[in-house]
Amino acid sequence: MSGTAQAEDLVFSLKNGTQSVLTRFYTSPVGVSEWEGDVFGEQVLNPGETIELTIADGRDVCDYDMRFEFEEGSNLATTEDKQNLCEMGSYTIHE
Repeated sequence: MSGTAQAEDLVFSLKNGTQSVLTRFYTSPVGVSEWEGDVFGEQVLNPGETIELTIADGRDVCDYDMRFEFEEGSNLATTEDKQNLCEMGSYTIHE
């Protein structure tokens, strides 16, 4: 009997190490041309807060592009980064 390989969910902690409210967080596998939905939905991440996130997109990839958007009126610009989320247990966004 043969089994089917299943992709594992990626779980990591995201900490807001800035002085501004993080209002939107997007991820997409590297090489995907468009951002996928806002991971936060209706939530926000206040300064100093940490949230545990699960990316359950059914893919068997580790390298993700990330996009961080801050509250309107913040002095922080939208920030993008690329990380291997399989190797990370946590990620802190800094100013």
